[in-house]
Amino acid sequence: MHKTRPQHLAWHETMEMHELTAYQSNQLIHFKMVVDDVSNPQLKALYKEAIKSVEHNLKELLQYFPQAPQGTRNSSLGIDLTPFYAGQLLGFAKTAVRTYAIAITETATPKLRETLQRQLNAAIQLHAKVFYFMLENGYYPSYDLPKLLANDVANANKALSL
Repeated sequence: MHKTRPQHLAWHETMEMHELTAYQSNQLIHFKMVVDDVSNPQLKALYKEAIKSVEHNLKELLQYFPQAPQGTRNSSLGIDLTPFYAGQLLGFAKTAVRTYAIAITETATPKLRETLQRQLNAAIQLHAKVFYFMLENGYYPSYDLPKLLANDVANANKALSL
């Protein structure tokens, strides 16, 4: 007996798609903002390659958003960069938490471990503060999947249009 597959993505894969799209959109905006400041020709070429690669990734990922479990899409492009800056800071804090956690598992020196644990706790606190700032201001509607995915689509399209 063959069961038919649902006509939408699973919730867990939708959330992973959201994380990838949000992260890459913020990085793409940042790369495009700084590429002209890079003076080394080889590094500038690497930035341009990264920009093209991330643009390609976003275009591919955007094709799956209509298959998300539910929701409407909003493609309006705003000029307020507060959500972008907040997303940058949230991405930094999230990466810092993960990086500290990994570093602690590789630490043999007790004093260094204590230092890393203090810094990990500070990174966790920063992440929480930035997350709640974004949630309270409607920049990261994490409890409303349709709005969350609509924000991803809008941010990816904004990044692609720069």
